[in-house]
Amino acid sequence: MSKKGGRRGHLTKSLYSHSQNIQETFQMLDKPASSSLDKVDWPDVVKLGDEVSKQATIAGMLWNGEPREVKELEENMEAYFNMLQGFLLTCHGSTVNAGPTLHERIHSSAKQVVDSSLSLLKEAVSIYDSGEPSKRLIIPQLAGSVWEACTALKKTPTTNCTAIVRAITLVAVSVKDVLREMKELKTESNTDVNDQEEEMDDALSDDGLGDDLSAEEMIIAQLVINVTYTSLNALKEVIQFLSGLLKNPNVELDKKDSVDLLERLLGYCKEIGSQVSELGACVYPPQEISDMKMIAKKIAHGVGEIRGDVERIESSNEKLFVAFQALETALGKLDGLDGDLEFEMHRLALK
Repeated sequence: MSKKGGRRGHLTKSLYSHSQNIQETFQMLDKPASSSLDKVDWPDVVKLGDEVSKQATIAGMLWNGEPREVKELEENMEAYFNMLQGFLLTCHGSTVNAGPTLHERIHSSAKQVVDSSLSLLKEAVSIYDSGEPSKRLIIPQLAGSVWEACTALKKTPTTNCTAIVRAITLVAVSVKDVLREMKELKTESNTDVNDQEEEMDDALSDDGLGDDLSAEEMIIAQLVINVTYTSLNALKEVIQFLSGLLKNPNVELDKKDSVDLLERLLGYCKEIGSQVSELGACVYPPQEISDMKMIAKKIAHGVGEIRGDVERIESSNEKLFVAFQALETALGKLDGLDGDLEFEMHRLALK
């Protein structure tokens, strides 16, 4: 074996050994840490993330510069992996009392740091002393990916409630997308819905499916738009309610019962978002009224469950319950579609 090949083989062997240790350490994050352990504060995780980022910067300059001795490169690799292992242990300590949603976010954030670090070092070793300097241009980019992953740690939620709020916000965004799509339908006979659309600050499109819907189908579409709009408002009020809990010192949100309740709230919000998407799809011909009514019942069930859970935390929240009532009213109109449709068709015939 040549001297060059021997050097590379030695570094590859060291990389493999360190990578295996890191993968084994990372497996600890598959489950939250025991509640009997002392919880690590997230700022401590971010601080170690900054150190990992510095190691990546050093590695990027070292491996991308003039050829170095194997010993120097190996020492750099060992220092990097030691820092990375400490980072993972700290991440694991931060998962004490973490519910599924918060744990998933921590796990995901840590994985980005690990994956980007391994990509950097594996690529650096693979092109070490390759005699093709152009290949090294990728090393600074990979080091930059580590920096980005470490910087993203600052945006990772630090409490169960914050993680739940962000997850429900994503549901609200998906519902808003459905509403935006529904706005492509021309709602000619429902003034209230048009007013609601203006509040969303989105312009109606001249294109879309409006010309493809019959007058009867347009009435149904208007009811669906109303359900979608009131669903979005209800989700926004749930977010506001949970955000308020974060500021309430009298509410303990890290107890298991509280975490379970928050996770349950998220589950029902996700279900509502999913059903709204299904409802939006039902607007396209051929419209299946029976499917819409079934979806309306599922959304109503979710609203009732959320109301019950909210009342366990706070007996009265006027804005939230008003939003629930508006959604329930919209769902009631959709559920009673047959009678309402006959009335609306008669009204249109008189125009």
